[in-house]
Amino acid sequence: MDLSQAQWFKASASASSNGACVEVADLDAATGVRDSVTPEAGAHVVARPVFAAFLADVKAGRYDR
Repeated sequence: MDLSQAQWFKASASASSNGACVEVADLDAATGVRDSVTPEAGAHVVARPVFAAFLADVKAGRYDR
């Protein structure tokens, strides 16, 4: 998938003192996720329903320790 024209945005919950952030891009039927420090390393592309389920799990605290 060509991501060269994707518009990347820092995730609203992404904050760090070292400038490292998660970035996301709306790719129509998918969502792109990448590390802002090393965007050249590539991105994960996830189907929108899968990403929505992941976000719901995060908001519900499923991954909290």
